[in-house]
Amino acid sequence: QDGPQRKKRKSEAGEVDKQLDILAIGTAVGSILLYSTVKGELQSKLDGGHDSRVNCVRWHQDSCCLYSCSDDKHIVEWNTQTCKVKCKWKGDNSSVTCLCISPDGKMLLSAGRTIKLWDLETKEVYRHFTGHATSVSSLMFTTVKPMNDSKPFDGITGLYFLSGAIHDRLLSVWYIRSDRKEKNAVMSFTVSDEPTFVDLTVSEVKEEPVKLAVVCRDGQLHIFEHILNGYCKKPLTSNCTIQIATPGNDGDSTPKPVPILAAAFCTDKQSLLLVYGNTLQPIIEKVSLNTSESHICLVRDIQKVLSLKTDAALTKVKTPVVNSDTKVLVPGIPGHSTAVKTPASGKEKKKNKRRPGETEESIEERLGALDIDVSKVKTTGGLPQTDSFAVLLVQGLESNDAEILNKVLNTRKENIVKNTVARMPIHAVIPLLHELTKRLQGNPYSASVMVRWLKSVFTLHASYLSTLPDLIPQLGMLYQLMESRVKTLQKLSRLHGRLFILVTQVAASQTVQDVPEVNQTAKLVYEDDSSEEEGSDDEMIADKDSDENWDEDEEKEEQSDEQDMTVEKEINGDSDLEPENESEEE
Repeated sequence: QDGPQRKKRKSEAGEVDKQLDILAIGTAVGSILLYSTVKGELQSKLDGGHDSRVNCVRWHQDSCCLYSCSDDKHIVEWNTQTCKVKCKWKGDNSSVTCLCISPDGKMLLSAGRTIKLWDLETKEVYRHFTGHATSVSSLMFTTVKPMNDSKPFDGITGLYFLSGAIHDRLLSVWYIRSDRKEKNAVMSFTVSDEPTFVDLTVSEVKEEPVKLAVVCRDGQLHIFEHILNGYCKKPLTSNCTIQIATPGNDGDSTPKPVPILAAAFCTDKQSLLLVYGNTLQPIIEKVSLNTSESHICLVRDIQKVLSLKTDAALTKVKTPVVNSDTKVLVPGIPGHSTAVKTPASGKEKKKNKRRPGETEESIEERLGALDIDVSKVKTTGGLPQTDSFAVLLVQGLESNDAEILNKVLNTRKENIVKNTVARMPIHAVIPLLHELTKRLQGNPYSASVMVRWLKSVFTLHASYLSTLPDLIPQLGMLYQLMESRVKTLQKLSRLHGRLFILVTQVAASQTVQDVPEVNQTAKLVYEDDSSEEEGSDDEMIADKDSDENWDEDEEKEEQSDEQDMTVEKEINGDSDLEPENESEEE
């Protein structure tokens, strides 16, 4: 937007004989161009005053003085002969959108949302007014002299001025009092849509009504006629509404509305100049004003005036001559080859009507006639692929279809999410982010799924997002949402730890209570109920047993002794020899 953009038309006060041919144009880069309409060339350029785009330019009654305001919150007073800044001061806390110079040239109205009246000598605020909820788009004085002639006129007290704002269907009228008490509007005019162009006839005599022409965005023109004589509580409606429509005779029988672009009162204050039609080629017409009728519809055949000439020349497309041996490849499904039919001049066109008795061909036969490989065309069943997911996602975002969006965005597979985000077109990234932001505010389960989509969008489209100039307001809500969620994470983790300890303690105490008590009764009991007699018998039996045992033990001992003796004798050689041997030894 480096090129010049025309912001405002010349104010009526600046039309001095010497300066009639100079047009001041504010640009988007902050400079002001002075264009000579007589010479048809750029005369000079005013630089160094503003850092942002110029919103309004106003000529002062002194032909060498020019005032401008900008988005950089400042108002600049220019000397057009030296092309330098005479004075620069801060006009508002936000951008200043509109200016208007008082009839005597000593005061200046400026407006962003609130309206301020400045003293041009001291550059101090003389009065404050409430203003509008949105940016003010038009400011103009409606009276030149005060209605009450009893007090001496200081040039500003007792005057009325009008203001209109964007997206506001009320035009407000303000009264400049001698004291600073009243800051609100004294009356208002209501229109059908946002005002785009406002013009009025200034009331110069006490009983002369102010005529107001307001062009709205819907293409209608509202005309008001009212004597400004103090406070009025209810908004005033228009005396007359003017519309323009086509006759609707040719082709289309329904008349179509023609938008009115601008309207201005002529010098006689009884006729209007209407600008209507196309912005590139507007039609300007002078219409006599008759406010006796509440609604006027002017019929204008705009198509005859703006008929575009179309050349009915021969087409340059030539049909290629095809031999029988050549094979023609056509775009479409793979395997689809069709013969190019040369136009036959003498043959009659084939009719689609079936003769009685003939059966209709099936789709399979038709596909066979088209020579399409059906096996290649058929796709495997199951889930749709990522390319169809991307198409579905774009369709769902454009049509705002909740069913399609739920089907696509509830996918939990990382691979499908990444491929879908990678294949979606660039223009759908911001709508997708808005949809994800909306869903993040809902159910925590769905939010956990949306985070995967957010991660893929930011990783794959970071370069595109960084080029957007208005990225911060676009993602502001998402950033605040994520920041608020992260802030509560530490508190939630602490709470989770405490709750976990409490739950485990409660569960442990319940398990201790649920353990069954151990049965202390003995499973086997031995009772000793024997008498003394039985005891004596037992002792007798035990004694007998012990005596027998003693006898057996003695016998065993004797046997063992004999065995020991024999072993010793064998060792010593003292075995019992025969008597013959004994005698030999002797």
